[in-house]
Amino acid sequence: MHATMVGRPILHPVHAILLAFPVALFPSAFIADIAYLNTAEIQWSNFAAWAITGAMLFGAAVFIWEIVSLFWGRARHARKPALVLSALLAVMLVAGLINALQHSRDAWSSVGATGLILSLLCTLLALAAGWIAYSGPREIVQ
Repeated sequence: MHATMVGRPILHPVHAILLAFPVALFPSAFIADIAYLNTAEIQWSNFAAWAITGAMLFGAAVFIWEIVSLFWGRARHARKPALVLSALLAVMLVAGLINALQHSRDAWSSVGATGLILSLLCTLLALAAGWIAYSGPREIVQ
């Protein structure tokens, strides 16, 4: 009998749902930062700060899940993408923490060029993590 690929991804469905939050919330914060820089309406900065907080909360849960699944129960053929995903999530969390601290500053200094660049970096990292996770390898049935 030969090995066949099945349609079920390695990523657990709950893990995928948790990852969807940073993938959606970091770009939302980036868009809110752009809106704040164009309008100087403080509510955009507040929205970005809350979006970053939510992305960090769910991002931490995703990272913990990924580390546990990396060392316990991950199929051998999926280890390399899992290591890349774990590294992306770790860098995303560090950049997100710095971004959250930047957005906790007062008024115009909360966003500026630094906050916008950090939001863009977090967005790109979250999208890259989502790309790897959602297009990852499939289980092989023997």
